[in-house]
Amino acid sequence: MTAPADKPHLSREHMLDLLKQMIRIRRFEEKCVELYTQEKIRGFLHVYDGEEAIAVGVIPVLEKHDRIVATYREHAHALVRGVPMTTVMAEMYGKQEGCSRGRGGSMHLFDRATNFHGGNAIVGGGLPLAVGLALADHMQDNNLVTACFFGEGAVAEGEFHESLNLAALWGLPVLFVCENNLYAMGTALDISESEMDIQRKAACYRITSEVVDGMDVVAVEAAARRAVHAVRESHKPYFLECRTYRLRAHSMFDPQLYRDKSEVEAWRHKEPIARFQGWLQTNHMVHQDDMSRIETEIDAEIAQAVAFAEAGTWEPVEQLTRFTYADRAVPTGQ
Repeated sequence: MTAPADKPHLSREHMLDLLKQMIRIRRFEEKCVELYTQEKIRGFLHVYDGEEAIAVGVIPVLEKHDRIVATYREHAHALVRGVPMTTVMAEMYGKQEGCSRGRGGSMHLFDRATNFHGGNAIVGGGLPLAVGLALADHMQDNNLVTACFFGEGAVAEGEFHESLNLAALWGLPVLFVCENNLYAMGTALDISESEMDIQRKAACYRITSEVVDGMDVVAVEAAARRAVHAVRESHKPYFLECRTYRLRAHSMFDPQLYRDKSEVEAWRHKEPIARFQGWLQTNHMVHQDDMSRIETEIDAEIAQAVAFAEAGTWEPVEQLTRFTYADRAVPTGQ
């Protein structure tokens, strides 16, 4: 029987909050794309367009002391977790005021205050980190959950299998969230994996697993509540495969020659924001005044974040090697 805490609270206020968070992510990243074309943001940029329902559906279900490990497409995860948009944008600019002091950029957002353990440019690189964090909590009897987000491309990496095996073998409280968007960079899932039903791979390690429509924020939240409750109660891993689709290129460098435009357009009709907003309008749960207020608030927040980043400072050249190595410890008595 499902515990009451596992059910989404479908109040009008909650529904509007889910919608606002998804729009906030979309608008932030649209601004980042604009700034990237202006060369204000440099390096790599991977946007979450089409996948917003996953971060918004999963992360708010976690408690503030729970841990989050993300992949390199992690702006959404950081924003939903509560990392200030100002410091996220400053990091995108490479400024000292950024959440990683401007040293990480788009793929390495990190924030200790919110237990956001950051993105990782290495495909699958966050999986062993998440298992290590969960092992530490297990050894210290902390009743915490570590949520690890990764794409289906990570399934082809050895870290995926090693991490799931150890989490299952040692009984570690990890929520594995696979954001299956069908393409690992330019490689389609159906030409890289003999078994495309990813949750079955987790089941092979005797990890409880399920599949959810990653374009439906309410369905994702309901699944996340079940999963987090199960991990917290059993102290064992859980695997959630969210089937979604990225509507933009893999990164700003990607010409997208590997998929037809018709395929993208077909998926665009399923995208989570328009789908959820349409459902709310049909059921008279959102009105034009609500939308105007949401958009005004988000636009103001983005403008503030850009101004903060523009006014930020660059790391002095003489400090560029700082943090490259740990400070050398001086032996006691010297």
